[in-house]
Amino acid sequence: MKEKSKGTLRRAAMKSNICEKTASKYVKNEGRAEPKKCRKHRTRSDPFEAHWPDVIHMLERSPTLEAITIMDYLLEKYPGIYKASQVRTLQRRLSRWRTEYGSSKLAIFRQDHKPGRQSQSDWTHMKSLKITISGQTFDHLLYHFVLPYSGFETIMICHSETFESLTKGYEQGVLQAGGVCQDHRTDNLTAATQASGNGRVFTSRWQDFMAHYGVTPSRNNPGESHENGVVEKSHDLFKNAVDQQLLLRGSRDFQTPEDYQEFLTKIKDKRNWRRREKIAEEQEHLKPLPEKGFYEATLLKVCVTPDSLIHVLGVAYSVPSRLIGNWLKVYAYRDKLELFLSSKLILTLPRIEAGALINYRHLIDSLIRKPGAFENYQYRSYLFPNLSFRKAYDTLKSGGIGSVSRRYCELLYLAKMEGEEVVTASINILLEAQELPLKDKIKSLITSVQKSSEVVKVEIPLLEAYDDLLKGEAS
Repeated sequence: MKEKSKGTLRRAAMKSNICEKTASKYVKNEGRAEPKKCRKHRTRSDPFEAHWPDVIHMLERSPTLEAITIMDYLLEKYPGIYKASQVRTLQRRLSRWRTEYGSSKLAIFRQDHKPGRQSQSDWTHMKSLKITISGQTFDHLLYHFVLPYSGFETIMICHSETFESLTKGYEQGVLQAGGVCQDHRTDNLTAATQASGNGRVFTSRWQDFMAHYGVTPSRNNPGESHENGVVEKSHDLFKNAVDQQLLLRGSRDFQTPEDYQEFLTKIKDKRNWRRREKIAEEQEHLKPLPEKGFYEATLLKVCVTPDSLIHVLGVAYSVPSRLIGNWLKVYAYRDKLELFLSSKLILTLPRIEAGALINYRHLIDSLIRKPGAFENYQYRSYLFPNLSFRKAYDTLKSGGIGSVSRRYCELLYLAKMEGEEVVTASINILLEAQELPLKDKIKSLITSVQKSSEVVKVEIPLLEAYDDLLKGEAS
């Protein structure tokens, strides 16, 4: 009021830091700010009062009914009483009724995430972003790894929900985080779990992988994705950030998948940079990484022995005899061995944990020249490719003929040259006919099958015939 005496109402309101409308009320009430009185009466009649009990009965029976459905019902049952434009009024009344008398809503329970206690991961589809590579649709997933406490995240492009992409994505995540959490939570992924009775349990491969890092695996209950909620919400936030950057970029097309990966990495790094203080705090609580990764190879140097074998971590493996006397570099992965001569990869073998892996194809060229060595060979049991070959050997041995070892080695040599499947089929035919599975008989069977194979000849029609046909249609 003091400022008002010095000039205009607008100037006084600005000086008093209030709006002009409020200042006008102060002037009107001679400087008193009267509180707004609470109105307890209706200013207009309720258009639904006559039939509101019917509406309540409908809601009690079917609580999810929408206002527009009830409005259509009232318009049809009571023509001339209601208008379609009253649907907004009905919506407000329904909202108020549900607040006062409706069923309870499901409350959320915000979790108190501790630093270093848990990590979460899952895949998310990126189809909605419509990414293209050189103009071609790029269908892909993102493996998303998240630390709930700090929000630290990593991403990896993949094309299917496999055990390999799961483990490699996890390894990438913990390497960039600098350590591992006590627990890792996933959904009920088929890559990590399998059906057991009415539920699901972790696969032995996933348990072995988690044990390698000293982490306890956990999963949410089937159908309860909110139990893995941090990473689920991070999916939406990260995809929205990508979409915003694509809008700024002005194009969703990339030259190569590497360009697209770099684009995603920059977005991820920027999001992690904003959380750097909490990330640094959480890193102090992470458990140290193991000395080597799950997929990291052990490098060994082995010599091929005169019996055409190498010994890797206590297991014997056969190799082609041409390598006898050479030193090989062996990269021993958890599921395979890669053999290098100098810097060239010459052979890849599946890795086994115990026993021996003997391939008759590596040894048969030498064994056919020394068949007498077969009978007492220390790895003889590995030279039966399948049950049919074992039966063939037993039949030859009980057939009362000499040189059983030589005759069996001839079958192995034939399998190498002609193919194991066709030789196996021929052995089975001879055994069913109660004949001895000898080399000459098997070769005769193979030759007869090859000769009886029909050759289909397709005659190419002359194009003039089509011209004559077209002329006939024209006439």
